[in-house]
Amino acid sequence: MAWETRDNSGSMFKNNRKETDKHPDMTGEALIEGKTFWVNAWRKVDKNGNPWYSFAFKEKEQRSSAPAKSSKPAAIDDDIPFD
Repeated sequence: MAWETRDNSGSMFKNNRKETDKHPDMTGEALIEGKTFWVNAWRKVDKNGNPWYSFAFKEKEQRSSAPAKSSKPAAIDDDIPFD
């Protein structure tokens, strides 16, 4: 039986591709109310030296780096004469 994420749960793993401080320390995904989210976490330290994590969630469909395709048709210039 394959492992399956249950609703309102997820998993995170160490980010082995971290190159700068802006990249997350951990990445993963979570299933929240039936929607799948990418999860990123950064390890932070407060002024007293206590560690804590900052999280960011993004719907899995929104992560694409490709430009969004417009559903609008291209504009047509009716003033162009045709022979």
